Amino acid sequence: MAALPSDPFGPAAMAGGAASAPVRSGAAPGRASRIARSLDIYGPGAVLAFLLLACFVWPIVFPVPSPVGGRFVDSALPMGAPGHIFGTDTVGNDIMSRLLYGGRVSFEVAGATQVLGLLAGGFIGIVSTFLGGLAEAVVMRALDVLIAIPSIVLALAIIDGLGQGELNVIWALSIFFIPAFARLSRAATLGLRERTFIIAAGLTGTSRTRTLLRHIVPNVGPQMITYCLLNAGVAIIIEATLSFFGYGVPPPGPSWGNMIANGQSVMSTEPSLLLIPSITLLVSVIALNMLGDGLRARWGVQ
Repeated sequence: MAALPSDPFGPAAMAGGAASAPVRSGAAPGRASRIARSLDIYGPGAVLAFLLLACFVWPIVFPVPSPVGGRFVDSALPMGAPGHIFGTDTVGNDIMSRLLYGGRVSFEVAGATQVLGLLAGGFIGIVSTFLGGLAEAVVMRALDVLIAIPSIVLALAIIDGLGQGELNVIWALSIFFIPAFARLSRAATLGLRERTFIIAAGLTGTSRTRTLLRHIVPNVGPQMITYCLLNAGVAIIIEATLSFFGYGVPPPGPSWGNMIANGQSVMSTEPSLLLIPSITLLVSVIALNMLGDGLRARWGVQ
């Protein structure tokens, strides 16, 4: 007797279909890893964007007291006092206002030094390495001498000759960062100089300038950008250190460094004067470092 055809919609068929269906076990972990990688960039990026908007946009859009010229009768007001969210310091200056304007100084110094270091140092390192020969040897030995000098000592020596001020701090730190960017761009260019597509570009008659702009710079760019973000945190720390010791922004100008120095003297009675600028400085540096690490992982930069 011939066997009856099985029911295609029966329990056995449905069970068999379920057993043979592929299980996408890696979908959830893959999505979780993508979310984690996104948070590595968007998390610190959001914190950094908030700090930048607070320092540069908030004082323009909303009324903020002057960071200097406080009245003695308003000195040492507690946090939450009317018109003073974070209170006032020992001479009556609004702490929030000094925090925002001091942040401007820190971010301006960090941004300017990284741009100068990227442009000047990147140009020196890429061009000298691509040309090779005596030019590369002389330039790199001169940069080695500058790198051997500790950053704080070099900055103090330059500022001692130029004088205090934000602009002089920028020049002093740029002289330190230019050799670092030159060494990084040199190392990246050395790895590209013997690559097949660079050699092929030379064999086809492509000019050196076009090869640099079309092949070398785009491949070196991701490393330089991530290095900018990591170095920006270092620049903020050095600027705060210089201001802490009285070599940066001269008092009564606002700076996170001199705010920490002033808060240190009254730490036992007014700890907020020390903690508020210190925590803001810490959060800014951590956000820059995490954003740089996140971009480095995303771009696969070694």
